[in-house]
Amino acid sequence: MSDFTRQQELFIQYLRAVKNASEHTLRNYSLDLSAFKKFATLQNPPKEEADSLLVMQVDKRVVRNYLAHLKAQDGAKRTVLRRLSSLRSFYKYLVKEKVIAASPLDDIDSPKLDKTIPPSLTYEQVDRLFAQPDLTSYLGFRDRVIMELFYSSGLRVSELVGLNREDFDLAHQLLRVMGKGKKQRVVPVTKNAADWIKRYLAHPERDQDIDDHKAEQDPKAIFLNKWGTRITVRSVDRKFDEYLKVSGLAGKITPHTIRHTIATHWLEKGMDLKTIQVLLGHSSLSTTTIYTQVSTRLKKEVYDKTHPLAMQEED
Repeated sequence: MSDFTRQQELFIQYLRAVKNASEHTLRNYSLDLSAFKKFATLQNPPKEEADSLLVMQVDKRVVRNYLAHLKAQDGAKRTVLRRLSSLRSFYKYLVKEKVIAASPLDDIDSPKLDKTIPPSLTYEQVDRLFAQPDLTSYLGFRDRVIMELFYSSGLRVSELVGLNREDFDLAHQLLRVMGKGKKQRVVPVTKNAADWIKRYLAHPERDQDIDDHKAEQDPKAIFLNKWGTRITVRSVDRKFDEYLKVSGLAGKITPHTIRHTIATHWLEKGMDLKTIQVLLGHSSLSTTTIYTQVSTRLKKEVYDKTHPLAMQEED
């Protein structure tokens, strides 16, 4: 059956069962393909009310018109690229399943994405941010541990909140992390960060209802919210916003900035790109190479501020 809707359903099932795609990824594919189907149906109006769009009705003309439509809506390049990528993957799957002979996207070029250099903190800024949590408070102590772990291992926020006690190997200072696409990797942590995690897990207030927090309700999770259940990505983002404001670092800096920061600092300390790629869980080395640009920029900034000749020119 070549009905677009039915093939879309089968494609999503394939991604879930065979590719082990996350629910977030599946949702994005569904939204992208449904948006395209709506547009393509207008391009190929059904002759009868009961008729539906067929996958073979989509040709290069329809795809090019769709791209023009997205650009006319002032769609961000990243969004256009993602929607085109979803459509390309869908039709590649249809060819593989022999539903169609060739993909209408074979000769369609993807828009070029402007590479932006991610923001990164200096060592002084890292110290300033880490000084904000109140370590006399159980929740403040937790926030400092989160910062230490971010800076130690370059985790994504989603990876950090998903950590369980069983993922933490204190003896060997290792973490088992579930990354994008449900890909697992083992990440080393510094002794300093491992000690912070150990102290947080053994914190005397973790099992008590005290003032601003409840006792532990989820014995599996490492990081808990004030209700004693697993902390969420949104909660981490909100807490970081508060600390960034009081530290004077508010702006485009987010928890993800710490990930960019440690990668940049690793590179500056001499770590090779391939190792950084593995530690960060990047599927492609090209993603990791962006840090070479960040590091060069930071070194130039330090040079301009501290080199004797540069300082004399300012005088």
